Amino acid sequence: MTLNYNSASALRAFLDQEGLGMQKKFGQNFLINPETRKALVQALDAQSGDEVWEIGPGLGAMTALLLEKGLKVKAFEIDLGFIRVLKNIFSEDKNFTLVEGDVMKTWQAQSGAPFLFGNLPYNVAAALLADLIENDRIFSRMVVTVQKEVAQRMAASAGKPDYSSFSVLCASAYKVKPLMTIRPSSFYPQPNVDSMAVILEKKDAQKYPAVFYPLVRALFASRRKTIKNNLLTFLAARFGESLQNKQAVHDLCASVLQNNSLNGAERAESLGLESFLSLALSIDNMRL
Repeated sequence: MTLNYNSASALRAFLDQEGLGMQKKFGQNFLINPETRKALVQALDAQSGDEVWEIGPGLGAMTALLLEKGLKVKAFEIDLGFIRVLKNIFSEDKNFTLVEGDVMKTWQAQSGAPFLFGNLPYNVAAALLADLIENDRIFSRMVVTVQKEVAQRMAASAGKPDYSSFSVLCASAYKVKPLMTIRPSSFYPQPNVDSMAVILEKKDAQKYPAVFYPLVRALFASRRKTIKNNLLTFLAARFGESLQNKQAVHDLCASVLQNNSLNGAERAESLGLESFLSLALSIDNMRL
């Protein structure tokens, strides 16, 4: 089976011929710009024999390029129709493995790989990346295409408008580098927004206490509130049963802030990664 991955009309005709349709719930868009596809694979910087996870291969346009480079591809696909097509095209290639089903439910059972690649479905991109990071499934290098606004949140630093708990999450494990903006015309069907390809390079290993990620989410939970107010809510929920009264929670909060040279009037978006880590370590070291 041979497909013309560069033509929207050819892909549309193939889908009609096979009785397949695009499903909005899966966030499906095919990248039909061949130069962009080549640039993305090149940015992965993987060598022949390397293992790579590909998320959302669709009909296999990127899969074909990865296999041509001699990479060992483990592709995660949820669409039953696309699964049938992928098997027809690539099942004879010894370097191709297909994992069927929702990647959010299937990745945990798979052995790790040094690389991750994919035009990530818009509806799960942030949740998938967060799930991988929080569960310590870290790749040496990732090249992913996501909605531009998601990419901007991934790469944002403290004090920037797009800075969020997701920014801290990504920064905890990776150096995030925007690669290129991809216009809607490069896809079929065309999305309503720009996309952006992002490179994530693994940082040197850093141990984070279990409280780190829940704390980061809690401090960003109400962006209009100060660090003190969000921290009070977090500490009350976490240690309330161990403390005698509300005043004890306030005292604990004051101690954490003082240990980190914070006055409590700051907001989460003003704190960098090291500040969040220091706060988490202070809480982790408590014996209540």
